Amino acid sequence: MKSISVVIPNYNGKHLFEKYFENNYKILNTLGTQVQIIIVDDASSDDSVAYLEEHYGNNVTIIRKEKNSGFSHTCNLGIQKATNDLIFLLNTDVTLEEGYFEKLYKYFELEDTFGVMGRIIGMEDDNILDAARSPKILGRKIKPSNFFYLKDSDTLTPTFYLSGAIALMDTRKLKAINGFNEMFNPYYGEDQEMSIRAWRLGWKCYYEHNAVCRHEVSASTKGHKNNYSVKRIYFRNRYYMHHLHLHGIDLNLYHMQVILSDVLPSIITLQFYKAQAYLDFLRNMNELSVKKTAFKTQMKNHKSNIGINDVIENIKMMLKYKQVVKL
Repeated sequence: MKSISVVIPNYNGKHLFEKYFENNYKILNTLGTQVQIIIVDDASSDDSVAYLEEHYGNNVTIIRKEKNSGFSHTCNLGIQKATNDLIFLLNTDVTLEEGYFEKLYKYFELEDTFGVMGRIIGMEDDNILDAARSPKILGRKIKPSNFFYLKDSDTLTPTFYLSGAIALMDTRKLKAINGFNEMFNPYYGEDQEMSIRAWRLGWKCYYEHNAVCRHEVSASTKGHKNNYSVKRIYFRNRYYMHHLHLHGIDLNLYHMQVILSDVLPSIITLQFYKAQAYLDFLRNMNELSVKKTAFKTQMKNHKSNIGINDVIENIKMMLKYKQVVKL
């Protein structure tokens, strides 16, 4: 059985540790394999660290950050510290159901598995909050489909991206891909972009419907920013993702589509967050170019020439003739 390093990013999550961590801690410690628990504190102003030190002491590794920087950087610090075969990213607002990991191990018997995620349901009900997704293209915009799962539970289900809240990943591959892109700080879209890089390097992301966890919706980001700022960050990161993974005429057409369907309507309707998000994107074009060039080199080293359109076709082929249950 493969060993697991659990990476938990935290920001002012003492109340969440009090509610959910003990259950997760017990499940992790009954796995019968080596488990390393790494909590990376993103400069919390509450007593998260003191609470963990008091109740879990030497049983967890705590990394304290002096300055708040966001999800990607926080997770990357934990990923760098991880030493076990698999890395499990776990949000503070998630509680695992019994048997979660036992249903995921089989995926890592396959050489090309990058990672797998389970089903996320509500904390108080069984409504599905996250499941598998397939990519679709509207014009030149790449969007994830609605949630789905496959009727035949023995069939491997591909997913366009792994949720950063509960993803179990191959440590060697995750480190090879350099974790999350920290341009996506403080949050939103970083898990999708990282999963696209994995697919483009020839690896696969899966969804397991029978592995279940519960999630308190947006509990870990509540109070982080006002609604306007959140929307601005969300769209900026969408523009980042497309720019990183589209090329040539597709990229030019994408920017034309964004200007016509996002930026101009945003100005006309005085809902400026999309226009400002696009300006934020333009200001960071040089850094995006550096990231794009670095990934191009990485693809050459992995002898891969898979583009985003190939990823979309590959996932479609994996789902062909399967009984897809749409949610």
